Amino acid sequence: MNRIKLGIIREEKTPPDMRVPFTPLQCTELLREYPQLEIVVQTSNIRCYADDEYRAFGLKVEEKLDNCTLLIGIKEVPVDRLIPNKKYVFFSHTIKKQPHNQKLLKAVIEKKIQLIDYECLTDEKHNRVIGFGRYAGIVGAYNGLLGYGKKYDLFHVKPAHKCRDRAELETELGRIKLSNIKILITGGGRVANGVIETVSALKIRKVTPYEFLYCSFREPVYCQLHSKDYNQQKDGSSWSMKDFYEHPGNYVSTFLPYTKVCDLLITAHFWHPQAPKLFSKEDMKLPDFRISVIADVSCDINGSVPSTLKASSIADPFYGYNPLTENTDIPFSKNAITVMAVDNLPCELPRDASEDFGKELIERVLPDLLGDDKTGMIDRASIAKEGKLTSQYQYLSDYIA
Repeated sequence: MNRIKLGIIREEKTPPDMRVPFTPLQCTELLREYPQLEIVVQTSNIRCYADDEYRAFGLKVEEKLDNCTLLIGIKEVPVDRLIPNKKYVFFSHTIKKQPHNQKLLKAVIEKKIQLIDYECLTDEKHNRVIGFGRYAGIVGAYNGLLGYGKKYDLFHVKPAHKCRDRAELETELGRIKLSNIKILITGGGRVANGVIETVSALKIRKVTPYEFLYCSFREPVYCQLHSKDYNQQKDGSSWSMKDFYEHPGNYVSTFLPYTKVCDLLITAHFWHPQAPKLFSKEDMKLPDFRISVIADVSCDINGSVPSTLKASSIADPFYGYNPLTENTDIPFSKNAITVMAVDNLPCELPRDASEDFGKELIERVLPDLLGDDKTGMIDRASIAKEGKLTSQYQYLSDYIA
């Protein structure tokens, strides 16, 4: 059996990302499971797991990774750090022709690198098998609750990024006391499931869309909406999930009634640019528009939530949106809707998010990555190989031309 030398890359993108593909413990589990494997961890002073934590588990920590055959990281690798003729795995953010990463993909081709993108790792039915969505939801919901507490001076809890781990975050959650507010969650994927994990930790009652719209409660409640609950065909024909995903431009939003009864909105749905927005800027001017805090976990700039004018940061997660001026405002001002639109939420709990991600990577990806790719998953996720784009990514030719 051929030996494989796996290198864990130091994250060097700005702003720095503290996450890792594998925790120290997971590395030792891999070495037991794959006798042909050798792991080298590149030195780093920003990781959520310190170099000494890896050393404590008997792992090699070195500066140079030139002798590694497989290099695994999280975010994009700086162009000048790419080592020719290697196999890399990371989030490249190139498949949508993102302008800021054009040089990266060009360098990958020039250096004859095999680039495997996490975003492209799918099963035979083309469902993504790995991602940080769950922790985006967990942290995004926490931030939304934190923002609601600050806006009305109800409670004050520690920001997620100042918690050592999820256990401490859940301790902070225990300090939250809510009145009979109505919380609305959109989406049904792993991001929305993460949101519900946080909300459920508060033992908040779940209600149906009908109850949410038409009933009053003496306790806080939440409701989860799926696409069919707030979209309909323009011609009034019956709902078809398949048709909605294939022809989102043929639909209109029916979300407006929810804006009249919702206090805290947490958006965790996937949005296609041709799909209708949840509501309009004009809707937000209406006197009965009740939503006062929006945690836009999806964070589509000028997307389905019109008040998301920009992404916010972990250090400064909130800004205000003034419906009358349609501009940003002071975050918790009386006349503004408070918006949370952090676009790298899992980085707030990097140790837990990394452990969760590494577990998925080990269970769902490594058998193919370190084996003979029986399912074709690695082939489907390889954007470039041997100095050219692979067949399914030929549409990127003009992007790198």
